[in-house]
Amino acid sequence: MAKGKYEYWITPEGLLKIEGWARDGLTDEQIAENIGISRSTLNMWKNRYSDISDTLKRGKDVIDLQVENALLRRALGYEYKEVKEKYEYGKMTEKTVTKKEVVPDVTAQIFWLKNRKPEKWRDKPEYEDHSAIDKLDEIIKGLKHNADNPK
Repeated sequence: MAKGKYEYWITPEGLLKIEGWARDGLTDEQIAENIGISRSTLNMWKNRYSDISDTLKRGKDVIDLQVENALLRRALGYEYKEVKEKYEYGKMTEKTVTKKEVVPDVTAQIFWLKNRKPEKWRDKPEYEDHSAIDKLDEIIKGLKHNADNPK
């Protein structure tokens, strides 16, 4: 089998490999390299063979969801237990469980909000109602006119 032949890659075994690579976080370029084809050929295959496109999407959805969950957890903060065990002569002599807290991360919160609600949280929000801005423009023009034409 030639490494880049699409026939192999649309079999259950080939699709399983592709999905695994996508789930592992590989980019389309890296997946194409693993298959032995160019990125443009992979894009062509995605357009021609829905099995390949669907498999890549399914694999990427898994890892994307894990990253989203980790980001949300970091943004909100969380608690966890740290377990320390002390052994002497092969037997556990002491076990300490400490409850620890990871405080909410403001940077993660900002990132989450800017991406989930960009219309409200982006750095430069766009406003539908420009009446206040128009009024300020008129005031500024009036002030400039008065400065240029003193009485």
